[in-house]
Amino acid sequence: MRRLIPLGIFFVLLVLLGIGLRLDPREVPSPLIGKPAPDFHLPTLKNSAVFLNQKDWLGQVYLLNVWASWCVSCKQEHPLLVSLARTGKVELYSMNYKDSREEALHWLDRFGNPYLETIFDEQGQTGIDYGVYGVPESYLIDKKGILRHKYIGPLDQGKIDGHLLPLVHILEGE
Repeated sequence: MRRLIPLGIFFVLLVLLGIGLRLDPREVPSPLIGKPAPDFHLPTLKNSAVFLNQKDWLGQVYLLNVWASWCVSCKQEHPLLVSLARTGKVELYSMNYKDSREEALHWLDRFGNPYLETIFDEQGQTGIDYGVYGVPESYLIDKKGILRHKYIGPLDQGKIDGHLLPLVHILEGE
């Protein structure tokens, strides 16, 4: 019996290792999925005197992209967002995170602005409320303001075509 205990522990560890190897390290579950998206009261990037909150975007399915001008991966993802915006298949909003207003505006002028509106989270507090731990991150939010999915890292065409747009289609029908 004493010999079976180490063997049993070995098999349990083997099973846990097998499960861990199948997980996607970029897929981090968010406790916010299925809950109302955190509210905010932030100025827009273009005009520091105009403030928006999450309720301003209710009634539509949208993707909230969190980015910064200093983010290399954001530059990689940006042409896909510009292309996605041109299709009109999903509304794109953004949160500029821990950035300088001037640098962010220059960045959008240089690479194109796919966003209907950008909120400016200079201190990063709203990003913390959303669970941002690195940029880029994107959040799919439904018509009622419920956070439905979190994308960590740069979006690619496979994520857009294989997951994002089918989910948008489902949410638009609700």
